[in-house]
Amino acid sequence: MFHTTETTRSTEMNLMNEDLARAQMAARLGEAHQLRKGHQLARARRLSRKAEEAAQQARLALARAL
Repeated sequence: MFHTTETTRSTEMNLMNEDLARAQMAARLGEAHQLRKGHQLARARRLSRKAEEAAQQARLALARAL
């Protein structure tokens, strides 16, 4: 009987460790996803700024040509 109780406790500990590992993995994946979103947003803002600057340069060049 003692052996069965010990085995049950060992199994429960293993399951708890697996649950903890899964939770940590999910947290890391969430963090990675947020970082990617942040990098994508920053890149989109940079590209938008470059496009606005190019449009402004084109308007200035057109104004000079007239």
